[in-house]
Amino acid sequence: MKRFEGAITAMVTPMRDGKIDEQGLIDLIEFQVGGGIHGLVPCGTTGESATLDFDEHKRVIELTVKTVKGRVPIIAGTGANSTLEAIELTESAKASGADAVLSVVPYYNKPSQEGLFQHFKAIVKAVDIPMILYNVPGRTVTNILPATVARLAALPNVIGIKEASGSLNQVSEVIQLCPKDFIVLSGDDFTAMPTVMIGGRGVISVVSNLEPGKTASMIEAALRLDVPKAKALHYELFSLMGAMFCYPSPAPAKKGLALMGRIKSDEVRLPMTQIDAAGLERLKKDMAAVGLL
Repeated sequence: MKRFEGAITAMVTPMRDGKIDEQGLIDLIEFQVGGGIHGLVPCGTTGESATLDFDEHKRVIELTVKTVKGRVPIIAGTGANSTLEAIELTESAKASGADAVLSVVPYYNKPSQEGLFQHFKAIVKAVDIPMILYNVPGRTVTNILPATVARLAALPNVIGIKEASGSLNQVSEVIQLCPKDFIVLSGDDFTAMPTVMIGGRGVISVVSNLEPGKTASMIEAALRLDVPKAKALHYELFSLMGAMFCYPSPAPAKKGLALMGRIKSDEVRLPMTQIDAAGLERLKKDMAAVGLL
């Protein structure tokens, strides 16, 4: 099994005229791999998975696998708030050759902890592919508790979690309760370095869309416990991390990539809208501070 650790980019999905910009996606992948990123997540939240139809979703994953050609691990976003839909997307990701899947806590439904356990159990029982759970209660409302994560960690193929609760206390509980080889990845850039310092293995990152090299270097330093370098890079990127959410994501990341010439359009799909004037002013300031503009 491939190693799922380090800095892993939750990629935006480039769009033009309402459609996926496939050449833009290929170019973005090459920028990421060339920049030293450790892995890629197509069709995560940052990839606007909620507004991609099934054919688009499957195509983005397929094209990512085809373009990467095994150079870095691919963790395909395949979560849904319908267990049957999540199984279908997971089956497709496996058929496309993804190395693992990222499966989010079902949103809107507000399932119980038992419901969460049975949801993820049904997926791993149906499809033989490594799964990383995704906990992001700020978006899904429901928080998968550490005790439930530990139950799931005992199942075959549940290999880790993207923990985006923003709570280092919760991260610590998950690490303490789960097997030593269970992979805990930060789901927030601002907790990435601290998460690694307490036993996590990396981050699924938004800021790395713009800065794959420095994000990778920060996590590499943290993993080898080079605290001065990891801390310096954390604070160098800290304002830009915040700028990625100064307007609903992924609008800031897409605008930043467009300003860098890495994608041709900052188009997002409704109900998301392009970054506003105040957000753009902040984004430009924070990009300039790290030498991106």
